[in-house]
Amino acid sequence: MRMRLVLSTAFTELVGCRVPIQLAGMPQVSVPRLAAAVADAGGLGMITPTHDTVEILDQLAKETSGKFGINFLVPFLDLEIVEAASSRARVVDFHFGEPDAGLVARVHQGKALAGWQVGSADEARAAVDAGCDFVIAQGIEAGGHVRGELPLLLLLDQVFDYVDLPVVATGGIATARAMAAALAAGASAVRVGTRFIASTESGAHPRYVALLLRAHATDTILTTTFSTDWPDAPHRVLRSCVEAAHAFRGEIVGEQHLGSSTNPIPRFATPPPGRRTMGEIDAMALYAGESVGMVDDVRPAAAIVAELAEGAERLLRRWA
Repeated sequence: MRMRLVLSTAFTELVGCRVPIQLAGMPQVSVPRLAAAVADAGGLGMITPTHDTVEILDQLAKETSGKFGINFLVPFLDLEIVEAASSRARVVDFHFGEPDAGLVARVHQGKALAGWQVGSADEARAAVDAGCDFVIAQGIEAGGHVRGELPLLLLLDQVFDYVDLPVVATGGIATARAMAAALAAGASAVRVGTRFIASTESGAHPRYVALLLRAHATDTILTTTFSTDWPDAPHRVLRSCVEAAHAFRGEIVGEQHLGSSTNPIPRFATPPPGRRTMGEIDAMALYAGESVGMVDDVRPAAAIVAELAEGAERLLRRWA
């Protein structure tokens, strides 16, 4: 019988998943179909809040026997949704805000596990003090909105001085080697975003995926360009979309279809393009981490999970 002792970690024991991989919560990308696929493959599937979050969580419970959760951006919190999600999801985690014991208590009241994504050792210590069950350490290599200023391995080294909880590593992880390095450094799991943008089940617009597949690590940039509805929040995107947004003539780059509504997308707006987005896709927020150079094909989420987990396990056994 094939053993998986290397990949049985404090995180997998806490959450109840089979492999220490968490899907990053990415608006428009981490759609229910992708979250369910990652959960079915043994990881922790994640979604982000939408207009029908409660219905989505109830449907996920029917569609997968795996573990799933939801990620909230603190500046856009809806406390009613947090409370509703906490009674339906295995995990509720937060990003881009000071760890809040009151929020963590709300999550625990619903019987979910609480996590906080941090960018510094001080913030990690605050997450512990707030009562979190685990901490997500985000390196500056990460795509999307970036909280800290340190490379992942350096951040992990500092975080472990203050945190005895399971630590999830995120930022620049798209290969088995990168995952193995994070686990060897002491992380209990990895949180993966960019690699899953190029998955069969991803909600990302096909043009977004195509541009991502052609990009190299040096083609990303940390910027505050896409801040129309979220001022001064640093984020990592493809450099090409910054150039295209500045070159675009006009104030509306497209429109986004959510449920039965259609909303205009202003130039420099935060939302990335999903499958139902129309307009000048190249000039929208195309989030990508520095790991983008290692993403060169589209695969089913289950194949991505297997490739990362099995490859990391082989490497860890070899290094042991």
